[in-house]
Amino acid sequence: MQKQPKIVAVVEDSPSVLRGLERLLRARGLATEVFASAEEFLASSASARAACLVLDIQLGGMSGFELQRQLAASGSRLPIIFMTAFDSDATRMRAMEAGCLAYLRKPFAAKLLFDAIDKALG
Repeated sequence: MQKQPKIVAVVEDSPSVLRGLERLLRARGLATEVFASAEEFLASSASARAACLVLDIQLGGMSGFELQRQLAASGSRLPIIFMTAFDSDATRMRAMEAGCLAYLRKPFAAKLLFDAIDKALG
């Protein structure tokens, strides 16, 4: 029986950033599923298949924090890497309190993202 690849899910509402992240992760050989909104992610079965979630905090509609809260309330243990272009002490603190695996300020170096994903995939 072949082992299923570990999937990295990405939720980002900027089409160009989403495409860039998808290309970057696939170039690294990572199985990747991308979503333009938290609602789109929730409507899929990705939370059951994903090994980690790269999640923008500022999304149109449901925010990254709201998605994280909903996943936690449903019992999900999915490791989350938060990313944001709107960094502040309060946002960083809220992400850490939410139990995020990593907090990345956009724009970030690919190495920081890969290090966080490697940690999530263990």
